[in-house]
Amino acid sequence: MATGHMSYLHHLEELRRRIIVSAIALVVAFAVAWIFAWQILAILKGPAGGVTLNYMSPMEPFLVRFKLAMFGGVILALPVVLFEILSFVSPALKTKERRYTIGILIMIVAFFAIGVVFGYRVVMPPGIRWLFNVAGTQMRPVLSANQYVTFMGWFMIGLGISFETPVFIWMLVGLHVVTPEQLTKQWRWAIIVILIVASVITPDWSPVTMTLVAIPMGILYLLSILLAKFTTRKRRAAAAAADAAAALEAEAQ
Repeated sequence: MATGHMSYLHHLEELRRRIIVSAIALVVAFAVAWIFAWQILAILKGPAGGVTLNYMSPMEPFLVRFKLAMFGGVILALPVVLFEILSFVSPALKTKERRYTIGILIMIVAFFAIGVVFGYRVVMPPGIRWLFNVAGTQMRPVLSANQYVTFMGWFMIGLGISFETPVFIWMLVGLHVVTPEQLTKQWRWAIIVILIVASVITPDWSPVTMTLVAIPMGILYLLSILLAKFTTRKRRAAAAAADAAAALEAEAQ
């Protein structure tokens, strides 16, 4: 009983340490993003053609800078936070599974970064142009800085998360929640889900913009199936080899 109790306390202490490290990383990243907030805002204005942003209340400049620091801090601290999470759960993994921890971390960060850059470079410019063109000659844009930062920040984070599909599905296959065969069989439902997600996270209802989001998500789903099949094939081959070795050993005895 004492061993189990100490083990439980040790896990709580380890969890506390991981949370503290993650919190420190978020605070430091927030501070860095706060310092460079206006440079970040200048970058975010790019898809809108460098349009002039306005503030509607005395508090809005502070809120804008706070949101920029928050979004930037989360993105900057993401590798550290993910590393702490994976390091905490790694003792529960098998030795072979533990070797993939750093690889999983790199994949998560890489796919998230690709999603953010894709949204910024490919999706946002035509999306914002389409929204501006809806006004025609009857209205002039007077954009609130606070609303624009919220709009851009949540969209790019949402697209970054959606690009985690291969990693997420690969983990589900590794945990035996789904199989590659099930993923292949349910492709029609996958397309429906992709179209729904694309319509939710795109900045407008333009079919062009939604297509720009849906196509890479569909490609990522196919990549997920291929990755899952490769992983499952290796695992099944290793299991078959182990069974054959066990059978030969049993016959020898």
